[in-house]
Amino acid sequence: MPKDLRSFLDDVIETQPGVIRVVDRPTDPRFEITAYGAAADREGHHPLFLFTNVSGEGRRCVSNVAATHERLGLALGLDPDELRAGASDLGASRTAHAPIEVDPGDAPVKEIITTGDDVRLSELPIPTHNALDGGPYLTAAVGIMRDPESGAINAGIYRHHIYDDQRMGVWFFGAHHGGTIHRRYSEMGQDTPIALAIGHHPAFLMGAVSRVPGIGGEYDAAGAFLGESVEVVRAETSDLLVPARAEVIIEGRILHGETVEEGPFAEWPGHYVGGGPKPVIVVDAITRRADAIFQDIQASGHEHRLMGALPRVASIFRNVKQVVPGLQAVNVPVHARMHCYLSIKKEHDNDVTRAAFTAFNTEPENLRAVIVVDDDIDVNNQRQVEWAIGTRFDADRDLQIIPRWNGPGGLLPTTWQYDADGGRTAYRSSAIIVDATKPAPPVVFPPKAEVPPDVVGRIDLAVDAPVLESKDGRW
Repeated sequence: MPKDLRSFLDDVIETQPGVIRVVDRPTDPRFEITAYGAAADREGHHPLFLFTNVSGEGRRCVSNVAATHERLGLALGLDPDELRAGASDLGASRTAHAPIEVDPGDAPVKEIITTGDDVRLSELPIPTHNALDGGPYLTAAVGIMRDPESGAINAGIYRHHIYDDQRMGVWFFGAHHGGTIHRRYSEMGQDTPIALAIGHHPAFLMGAVSRVPGIGGEYDAAGAFLGESVEVVRAETSDLLVPARAEVIIEGRILHGETVEEGPFAEWPGHYVGGGPKPVIVVDAITRRADAIFQDIQASGHEHRLMGALPRVASIFRNVKQVVPGLQAVNVPVHARMHCYLSIKKEHDNDVTRAAFTAFNTEPENLRAVIVVDDDIDVNNQRQVEWAIGTRFDADRDLQIIPRWNGPGGLLPTTWQYDADGGRTAYRSSAIIVDATKPAPPVVFPPKAEVPPDVVGRIDLAVDAPVLESKDGRW
């Protein structure tokens, strides 16, 4: 059976029992769906939630599907510890699998087809995520578009503000290829066909957000992550090929020359920024499974940050490794995706600058600080990184400031200037490189204190140092 959201849920039940939490009581899509994720995050864990009765109408929704390294490792066929370590390119060298077109009769997403005036976005359990959001948003919808110049199919995840039953917004940020495709259609004076796929295997979503060079190739990347070709089917209202095993497909057109005020919306940095006039999608059709499971990614939540961080770790690792072969590991912290930690086996003092600038140029829109440490520091251990900064970094010699690197404007609050009247102006903010490494050989630097690792490895605390239990008050 081909892989999809349901096969992944089955895999989670089989391999990670107790992870899926079922909410059967009536759940309001306005804040209550995301309240469960927020409550779990407050306690430091991230179960997968299945809501079976959204709005009291039996509509189903899943969230937190890929909110842990364990579930992402399961989805990608990778060791979760390897994902945590940041020494992986997410299997970019795996064999790509081109999509396979199937007949509509073999596409579960075609079980129910609604077109024209019968379309109702309100029939989908679309959440409103955070307190000040401007309304419901699609956050896990993979936008599928065809480049009018090359004919290549492109996929990416964007945010979509629901305005009414048949209209929504779309925000293409920075170098999003979807924005390039829309601009090309606009230059021809045409609407832009688009389809939004909701509900699929996490490996498919990771393919959609992977850093594929050029426009197109995300279906092939998803096939590499899945280990099999993505089944696709012809859309109802355009020549787009959409995932046949998705739960829901929304088909529409980005209107030429029309914008609507979008937002506010809490993005991954955890602040309300952006907004303004954005392109408008008019919906022409919705196709879905008869018992569709809607998929949501909690905006500004743990899953949102983790799914955004991992592809960036992989692309940074891949690019920096080509420039500085001594790269050992990369961490883009889930709690601070605007930072990047690099661990290198340093051969030359300029390795730090070369590695840092490669990281910046891989992620020019988001990174504000690159911290480089030696290969004896675990970049996933915040204590070790802070210790390296405290003992190996001198601000006068080891701090580089890159003026006007980020922006202007965007998702980071620092790329805007604010005034007392609530106004704002787009602004270019600066970035920094922190060199927390020892000098390159042959310079001798004071050694780090540690107990011999082989001796530590022989200790079994549970056996060799049992808990003391009082015996008749005697010591």
